[in-house]
Amino acid sequence: MKHINHDDFRAKGPVELSSIPTIIDLEESEKKIEKELEEVREKLGKLQDTLYAHGKYAVLVCLQGMDTAGKDSLIREVFKDFNTRGIIVHSFKVPTDLELGHDYLWRHYIALPQRGKFGVFNRTHYENVLVTRVHPEYIMNENLPDVTSVADVNEEFWDKRFEQIRNFEKHIAQNGTLIYKFYLHLSKEEQKNRLLRRLEKKEKNWKFSAGDLKERKLWENYKNCYQDAISRTSEQHAPWYIIPADDKPSARYIVARILYDTLKTYEDIQEPELDEETKANLEAYKQQLNNE
Repeated sequence: MKHINHDDFRAKGPVELSSIPTIIDLEESEKKIEKELEEVREKLGKLQDTLYAHGKYAVLVCLQGMDTAGKDSLIREVFKDFNTRGIIVHSFKVPTDLELGHDYLWRHYIALPQRGKFGVFNRTHYENVLVTRVHPEYIMNENLPDVTSVADVNEEFWDKRFEQIRNFEKHIAQNGTLIYKFYLHLSKEEQKNRLLRRLEKKEKNWKFSAGDLKERKLWENYKNCYQDAISRTSEQHAPWYIIPADDKPSARYIVARILYDTLKTYEDIQEPELDEETKANLEAYKQQLNNE
């Protein structure tokens, strides 16, 4: 198995997605890759138990990517061995009327994981500088005081929104949330193949929407918005990782590997020590139970 160095996937400086491969050869069979994933996700599950007992950090995993990039199946396969009490997944869709009555970060803030838990955002607060940037007319639904027409959704507007997102992530990082942002980097050709599979397989039909084809025509627009967002917001405390996503097993393994290897560097994440009185009376407690 090819060694995975997380720095190889970390976004640094200006990003040009066209120059980054969408597939990687891990120099191993698919069966072996899936076996390696099983092993690392089991370790991740045990580490999460320790994180829960430690209770001082939360972990936020943000997943972004073009339609069909494999976000849902990655969540299923990478976090399969987690205790359900220690992880919660949020899938953010079109904002509701309640959500539109608040600032755009509100619904993301209230969904953040508490200390000791993992939170997974399937689509994230970055939709607010991706979909809305490709379709600036959507901003009008937010009823903002300084935006009276689409003409007001200009570069100055996006500069402010990126600053707000950076401040949001800095704030939660300073208060104990470990942030991981993964962009599943899919090729346009592979997206075509996956959309065709949705149409050809009856059990996959429900996933297809005619809107997928309309958005596909805006591929370059989305690509440009993604690379700008990643370039502007990949920070030491909130890094972006660009994951080749044309091969799903490889993408899942790389994400799991990055999570496990980097979380293991936090040497303070340990199960808490028993207090002295409890430790001193362990044998007495055992005897009390055995004598029932």
